[in-house]
This record gives sequence, C-alpha cells and structure tokens, in this order.
Amino acid sequence: MKLTITTQSGRLDKVLSTMLPDVTRSQAQKWLERNLVTVNETVAVAKYKVQPGDMIVVTPPVPTPLAAVPEAMPLAIVYEDDAVIVVNKPQGMVVHPAPGHPDHTLVNGLLAHTTFSGINDVLRPGIVHRIDKDTSGLLMVAKTAQAQVSLAAQLKAKTNLREYLAIVHGTFNETAGTIDAPLGRSPKDRKKQAVVADGRRAVTHFQVLATYNHYSLVKCVLDTGRTHQIRVHMAYIHHPVAGDPLYAPARTLPGAGQYLHAATLGFTHPVSEAALAFTVAPPANFAQMLIDLQQGIDKTRVVR
Repeated sequence: MKLTITTQSGRLDKVLSTMLPDVTRSQAQKWLERNLVTVNETVAVAKYKVQPGDMIVVTPPVPTPLAAVPEAMPLAIVYEDDAVIVVNKPQGMVVHPAPGHPDHTLVNGLLAHTTFSGINDVLRPGIVHRIDKDTSGLLMVAKTAQAQVSLAAQLKAKTNLREYLAIVHGTFNETAGTIDAPLGRSPKDRKKQAVVADGRRAVTHFQVLATYNHYSLVKCVLDTGRTHQIRVHMAYIHHPVAGDPLYAPARTLPGAGQYLHAATLGFTHPVSEAALAFTVAPPANFAQMLIDLQQGIDKTRVVR
C-alpha cells in the first residue's frame, strides 16, 4: 500500500498507526523491524521523522491463518447438556483465538472438553457472546447449530438475563439509574470505545449495592451487549470501573484488570424451552477487595 504524506509529521511508527485505522503502533514497529516499510524508496526505521511530501510504501506480511486446536485445561463448567454449556470464565482468559492470542483460550479448552455438532466456525464454535479477557464470569456456549441459532436470537431479542457486579470509582447520589448512550469506536483512540453520536444504541441499568469511602459496588444489567459497554458507560457517568486499564484513572485499585464480574446469566433452553438461570460468586481477588473496602482499607495506588 502507498501513502503520500501531505500534512502528517512525527515518528514514522506513530504516523503509520494514525493513518492506518486497523494498525496499532506496536504492529507498525514490527513491520519496520522486518524492513517492510520504505520511505522515498529507502527502507525506514521507526524513529524516522516523517516530512510532508514523503512517499511511504508498506508491504504488510501475509497473515498466518488462525485455527483453534483442542487444548486440555481445567474449565469451571456450571451447567452442561447435549445442547449448551455454561462456563465460569476466569479473569485473564481470552474467549477465542485472535491475533496475539492464538491459544490458551476458552475455545481451545472447550474443543478438548466436548464436540460441536453442525457448527462450522473454526475459531468461535458455539460462541454467541463474549466477555472481555480481564472480566470474569458466566458465558453460555452452544454445542449444536440449533442451539446456536436459538441463543443468538435470544440475545438479539434481549430476552436473556445478564447481570454484572462491578467495583466503581466514587459514590452516588442516586440508588439506581439507566444509561442510554450510543457506543462506537473512539475518534481519539481506536483501542477504546466511546459514547459517540453515530454509535449503536447501548443501554445499561445500574443499581448501587454498597458504598465505601471512595468506591461503590454496583449491579449492572445489560439490555444490549456492545464492546466494553459497562466499562464505557460507567466511565461516561464519571464512575469508571476500578482497575480498568483503558477507562479508569491511573490512581485506581490494583489487580489483574477491571473489577467486573458476569455474575448472573439466564436464558431459555434451546431444546426444552425451560427457563434457566445461573449465578456465580466473584473471584477471590474481587471478594477480598470488597472485604478491604468494607473495613475502610484504602488500596488505591498508581497502577500504570
């Protein structure tokens, strides 16, 4: 691909990540290290200072096709039958393979645990919804094509139940509320989502369960399931999820990521049509942080 620089200036790796919307700065740096970028027909380095009029040519490497392979690992199975599995995903686990996370994902573990009938998606077999890597909690997974269609339809119709627990910054004047604000990619940082006028509608209901010195425990109920929805919505109302590396302030609660847990999941069984609901307690680090906050122990520190 050829890029003619007209107004951009600065380090080459930064300029590339700005001009190419699907390329991160670290990815641009890797291309430069592999001599895949030239400026004015000369191989360039990351620190090259781009000037107006520069002709940049990028030759991206051919991506290696991803394929999910079975990988034996312990899984916290909450419920399973011939049609569905409900899993309690630990914090830190990616749901399905993707560039940068080719293995050790929930899908790798599920492929070693069970079989999927009539589902052809080789990277996300049976996955109808996701939770972020550093969010813990419940996921429903279809084992058959029929179940996948049914569960996906329930998500689209907003008839299933998804309740989260979150430790968030600050205290509230209200005891409950609804955030109805459209979400899309942030125009300032494409790694983030943001409330944007032309975004997709997103609705989060919240209830304050407990208040501490500088934090609160809230329950969030989703009407929609947009990327980073709770994290962005709570930050939007100035109560970001504690520990969130993207949306919380640097002075926040330490840990392995955001204090956000998918605690309750309900849906209609795709075969029997029985109403099913499951609830799991937050992980140990989340529970201990609640104890510390209840005892008035201020854990806030600069975490990045």
